[in-house]
Amino acid sequence: MKSKLGKLTVGMVFNQSEPQSVESMQRIQKLASDNNINLIYLPVNSSADVQLVTASLLSKNIDVFFANPDNVVFSSFETIVQSCSKKNIPIFTSEAGLVARGALAAYGADIYQWGYQAGEQAAQYLKTKSTKDMHWEMVKVRKRVYNPEVAKKFGLSIPSNFQPVQ
Repeated sequence: MKSKLGKLTVGMVFNQSEPQSVESMQRIQKLASDNNINLIYLPVNSSADVQLVTASLLSKNIDVFFANPDNVVFSSFETIVQSCSKKNIPIFTSEAGLVARGALAAYGADIYQWGYQAGEQAAQYLKTKSTKDMHWEMVKVRKRVYNPEVAKKFGLSIPSNFQPVQ
């Protein structure tokens, strides 16, 4: 993506009452800084606030919207899609389900594989009855998916290492 004004500007909303949403926003903030990307983020507390907060974010000349996969974004994603579509702003995310619902592309955890990975840890615990050799793990399998209809709408060609969302 190229910026309209020079430095790429990404906008996102995050649920400030969900610790994982706050942590995700902070990680994205660091990644944006490390990659010379301007990140504008606004807190949102409930799905009732999403339309107004998204409109405020879109008024700040963002180039793309990043849909942080938290509960508020999940429950009001169609509102975000509608608002971004009116301003011709593509949506990126890290969750394939949101791509199926209207985001352009995602690179993120394969939710099925993530659950399988957690199941393996549960099975280890059930066999050993101990957490001694268990440790926190990042998700191991990540997917790159895109929405062909949305890519066509924005006139974008997607790299070959991305698969169409199913």
